[in-house]
Amino acid sequence: MNDTAHALSTSRTLWDLVTARADLTPDRPVLLQGDRALGFGELRDRAERVAAGLYDLGVRPGTVVAWQLPTRIETVLLSCALARLGAVQTPVIPFYRDREVAFALRESKAEYFAVPGEWRGFDHTGMAHRLGAKGVFEAYDRLPDADPRMLPAPPADGRPVRWIYWTSGTTSDPKGVLHTDRSLIAGGSCLAHALRPTAADVGSIAFPYAHIGGPDYLVMMLLYGFPAVLFEQFALPGALEGFRRHGVTIAGGSTAFYSMFLAEQRKRPDRKVVPTLRLLAGGGAPKPPELHHAVVREMGVQLTHGYGMTEVPMITMGAPDDSAEMLATTEGRPPEGMEIRIVDGEVRLRGEAVCQGYLDPAQTAAAFDEEGFLRTGDLGRLTDSGHLVLTGRLKDVIIRKGENVSAQEIEDLLHGHPLVGDVAVIGLPDTERGELVCAVVEQPPGAGELTLEAVTSYLRAEGLSTHKLPERLEVVDALPRGETLRKVLKYKLRERFSGS
Repeated sequence: MNDTAHALSTSRTLWDLVTARADLTPDRPVLLQGDRALGFGELRDRAERVAAGLYDLGVRPGTVVAWQLPTRIETVLLSCALARLGAVQTPVIPFYRDREVAFALRESKAEYFAVPGEWRGFDHTGMAHRLGAKGVFEAYDRLPDADPRMLPAPPADGRPVRWIYWTSGTTSDPKGVLHTDRSLIAGGSCLAHALRPTAADVGSIAFPYAHIGGPDYLVMMLLYGFPAVLFEQFALPGALEGFRRHGVTIAGGSTAFYSMFLAEQRKRPDRKVVPTLRLLAGGGAPKPPELHHAVVREMGVQLTHGYGMTEVPMITMGAPDDSAEMLATTEGRPPEGMEIRIVDGEVRLRGEAVCQGYLDPAQTAAAFDEEGFLRTGDLGRLTDSGHLVLTGRLKDVIIRKGENVSAQEIEDLLHGHPLVGDVAVIGLPDTERGELVCAVVEQPPGAGELTLEAVTSYLRAEGLSTHKLPERLEVVDALPRGETLRKVLKYKLRERFSGS
């Protein structure tokens, strides 16, 4: 990390970081989308006007504001404006529906809810009113706007909780993860330290900005003064024009992104799919070594993969000077300030980037050990060089395209289907998605044929989000069970169906 970036990383609050970068390079672009471009100075100035508009609506320091918005310039402006006010913001992934959104609004006690109106064929405003949300306002093309001269002073302390993110974890209901400005700045600093971008780079945010990776990436851009192209909807080959037009040098997101870029490259092996691209980077899902080697060999770029979670946005990351073998077979090394301890095979973490816990105090108490290390539920080992190798998971979570999917939530719903006697939902390795969702069903005696279409239709009717729907169904005579407590032995199901 260069001297300027290191100095900026000590900023007390996210707003301090926004203003410090604006003072350094006000005219340099930061956000690119279609024909639009926003500079670092404009980001500061417009966010202040939006903050004043929110203040006129009644938003104050400490007010809880939920927002469910796509990846747009306006979304980043709104989030920065809330940071300027010192409000507590709780981002909600845009494709979440009634079940998850109602839970997030209720548990966070949100007093305001920003939605995009009708977006991609779904009426978010209608859902908000249906759920009885408070303070609903649309924030897509237009944002609240007012004279910022009457605003109170910005927050001076970056340690209070001002962010609530949502992760499925191992239970049916999501968990509210508590972050501070300082923990998010620390996470973004870790990412920047590993990837070593320069002011000449052009990044890309092709994942939901409402994901924990959103501020993580923004912090890295503010530290190094480079822009990123925003993609409201990412699909290839359609998005390639945006990558090529803006000369993107750093792209990625998760394993699924690597696979999509590689598939496009294979259509024209003799021509680089994005001529300026030098680095693919991401995390959030398992990365098969063979995929890493194929990307490097066929696309002619570096691929650095990392390990993070909503609770700790950046834990380890492969570095450009790691060996090819290390990049392919490990999750990289932790940066300075991130402590990793392996206890009985479990990865435990301590450092400034670690969250403050959960909305539920009982979940917080269970998540940290007596020395303040976060229990990740992931199994792994450290190599002699300090690289982390993940070997499995204690918690029953499927990571599909970088998003956590609770197996129990799907199981609980499927138990209500008349053709389902018992069910186990598992994740199976998948090159494109990282893992795919597979429902293994034991039917009651005399039940008729059960199809995947019938399962997904039933789950849709129950309000399950599309990204959690099973892609595969297996019907078995009997689920394998342990002898003592008769628990379903999911590892046997994974062994049985992983290769088929």
